[in-house]
Amino acid sequence: MTLSCCIWALSGSDEEILTDMADLGFTSIDIQPHMLTSGPAQARQQALGLAVSCLGASFGMPSDAALDSPAAAARGQALQHLAQAFSHAAAVGATATYIVPGDDAGQAALARYAQSLAAAADLAAAHNLKLCVEHFPGRALPTAAGTLDFLQQIGHPNLYLLFDIGHVQMSGEDPAETIRQAGSRLGYVHLDDNDGTNDLHWSLLDGVLTRESLQRTLQALTEIDYSGAISLELSPKLPDPLEALRRSREIVLSLP
Repeated sequence: MTLSCCIWALSGSDEEILTDMADLGFTSIDIQPHMLTSGPAQARQQALGLAVSCLGASFGMPSDAALDSPAAAARGQALQHLAQAFSHAAAVGATATYIVPGDDAGQAALARYAQSLAAAADLAAAHNLKLCVEHFPGRALPTAAGTLDFLQQIGHPNLYLLFDIGHVQMSGEDPAETIRQAGSRLGYVHLDDNDGTNDLHWSLLDGVLTRESLQRTLQALTEIDYSGAISLELSPKLPDPLEALRRSREIVLSLP
């Protein structure tokens, strides 16, 4: 199982951040669409032997674009953004990408979102990318169970769940059981911590997450034969994000 890291936790140039990641011992990273777009950054990535595991495709979405919009032009603009993001993801070697749900939980909006997701899943598949949807408290798909049901209803073979352990802490779902329920529909994993109420993206074990819960989560991933990466997604607002990543990495690697 590969341990990756969402590099948007750190500030600085792409080249500086990549060096920090390699110095911490990471061999895999997650990026946003605007990252690793320059020749020097890509050369540094390759020189350091850092593989790109996943791209967060929702980042940088134009403010007037949305996959669930009642306006066809806005949905088309959102798909165009995703198409460009997927192309970049494939160019830098990513194997997965993800998006977050919209804010409108109404049936009409969810129906439009489902239709757009199927189209986006086709675009991602053309680049050999798994397209994952992140369950997100406070948005239209706030729970992992509900997101899994939604994806099952769509029935597209290239739609997967992005499991975020911090988010299930907020929604009150059991992380290990959620992973078992997802099974082969699990496409990617985010690890972070919080106070159980707010989406704070703290270092692991700094909030309500316990070593026992984290260990059960990792064991559940083994049980379902999950072969993708697990990624640390910490906040850039932490007092020392680099140190938080170092400690979180050590915690994960210390577990059997």
